[in-house]
Amino acid sequence: MLRLTELKLPLDHAQDALRPALCERLAIADADLITFSIFRRSYDARKKSAITLIYTIDFEVRDEAALLAQFADDHHVGLKPDTDYKFVAHARGNETHRPVVIGTGPCGLLAGLMLARMGFKPIILERGKAVRERTKDTWGLWRNNKLNPESNVQFGEGGAGTFSDGKLYSQIKDPQHHGRKVLEEFVTAGAPEEIMYVSKPHIGTFRLVKMVENMRATITELGGEIRFGSKVERLDIDDHQVRGVVLADGSSIATEHVVLAIGHSARDTFQVLHEQGVYIEAKPFSIGFRIEHPQAMIDHARFGPNAGNEILGAADYKLVHHCGNGRAAYSFCMCPGGQVVAATSEEGRVVTNGMSQYSRAERNANAALVVEVKPEDFPGDYRSNPLAGIDFQRHWESAAFVAGGSNYAAPAQRVGDFLAGRPSTALGEVDPSYQPGVHMTDLSTCAPAYVIAALREAIPAFDKQIRGFAMADAVLTGVETRTSSPIRIKRGADYQSINTRGLYPAGEGAGYAGGILSAGVDGIKVAEAVALSMTEKS
Repeated sequence: MLRLTELKLPLDHAQDALRPALCERLAIADADLITFSIFRRSYDARKKSAITLIYTIDFEVRDEAALLAQFADDHHVGLKPDTDYKFVAHARGNETHRPVVIGTGPCGLLAGLMLARMGFKPIILERGKAVRERTKDTWGLWRNNKLNPESNVQFGEGGAGTFSDGKLYSQIKDPQHHGRKVLEEFVTAGAPEEIMYVSKPHIGTFRLVKMVENMRATITELGGEIRFGSKVERLDIDDHQVRGVVLADGSSIATEHVVLAIGHSARDTFQVLHEQGVYIEAKPFSIGFRIEHPQAMIDHARFGPNAGNEILGAADYKLVHHCGNGRAAYSFCMCPGGQVVAATSEEGRVVTNGMSQYSRAERNANAALVVEVKPEDFPGDYRSNPLAGIDFQRHWESAAFVAGGSNYAAPAQRVGDFLAGRPSTALGEVDPSYQPGVHMTDLSTCAPAYVIAALREAIPAFDKQIRGFAMADAVLTGVETRTSSPIRIKRGADYQSINTRGLYPAGEGAGYAGGILSAGVDGIKVAEAVALSMTEKS
């Protein structure tokens, strides 16, 4: 099997144009092309009036050797890489204890699924509820201002990624093609097959719910076990070796292999781990606000006359600006045709996030506009208190709660007023999508002064890249604080905690991922490390 990269065709090419275009590029007769498939499809929209589709094609021909010799100097033609996943180990059946996975976000689910596929029958613990029950609790906050601290956007089956755009792309280095294995498992669980080849695949919340349920069913069929409402109170650690986990109900599970995939908002668990002596260090993250524009405006700015094209879909963007105060401001977690959602997991605090359905058909585009913050910005000494970033987050989330009216409404401000430094008193053209509602105010009380200054500089700069980005009636909603984990649970080359054997910090909460795909990849890597350790000991 061979691969061709950078095959370009017009956006409006006919459905049957790909085969003849491939034959022409390879200078072969149609009869010499045995089969072909699309490995990747992206687009180049730099020239809006002539957007092109760019294909990577895997194909078979009658005489591979001759074709490879013919294109020996063409780096776009070569052998297809081996992207098939290969399991590193299989259970022998004499293991003393079963591995325990804490958390059912994308990292925990993939770790549990891969351990189950290798025959290790993992026990997966989730403090929250099953995904459909959790969805009802989440709507309780969005529609009725009622928060369940154990079942919300952050906690429950599927993790925080369930209530997101369902983005399935990442910039991580992935030489072993673990990301492709994640996508294959998602397709097996019900995701559309197009995620295997489109350049920026996404699923959307409703489809994620069903996929998560199907993955759970597979784990159970393979001998694994998922327990909901099972909050881990502490680890049982003896001489720097994990011996088990102790649950909030007083029960315990003996194990020497614990995958810690708890997500970036399990603040109480971080505190317990720190008190138990597990090595944790503070790390940078970013905070800011959500910005909403009419999706039609973003489509036109990005695609021009091709706005609304079915293949292109709703337009996204990715922006960054290096500010005069030394901070970087950038867009994050852009959700085309989506909505801004309430994402707090603690009472008396407001947190924003963004989500989209698979259709991306809502009226507004939204994205986080955030600014990097460093451990040096946190209160106190982050070296002696590695959880100082959590205190920093809580401070601004509480400020947003007060600014929003102290009933989980979010503080919001028109962009024109934000740039002018005056409070907003009314909405304009853009109707904010945040539930349970917004309170128009002055967002400068909801983030540090250097964040406000950086965003006031960055928004006009972004307007030069996307015309209309600084429109006066665009809406900012705050506050976005949970862009990534404020801590890192440091691990070694064997994926175990550097001072606690048998503990495998994993995913976004441990500081090793930043989205659904990268978290899933980390889950696979950690599952492999656990499997190798267990087979070595058995």
